[in-house]
Amino acid sequence: MEYSGYVEPGKYDAVVFRGDPSIVDGKAPEFIAFWVDSVGRVLAGMNANVWDVVKPIQNLVRAKKPVDRQRLADPSVPLEDLLG
Repeated sequence: MEYSGYVEPGKYDAVVFRGDPSIVDGKAPEFIAFWVDSVGRVLAGMNANVWDVVKPIQNLVRAKKPVDRQRLADPSVPLEDLLG
């Protein structure tokens, strides 16, 4: 697991998952969780068993721009494309 950004407990609007955080058949989950505010800005992100995404997650946090939550959750949309 790797965590980027920072958000205080209760200071976010939603957690958006890209992938499934569930343990299925004893396999470790593979997902990214994004903490977003009410306008869709990514405040923090955590990847679990998903590799080579720290930099794009950090870029989303640093950009402080709203992103579409559906696209954020969609693994077919490259994270880099969310900055537009």
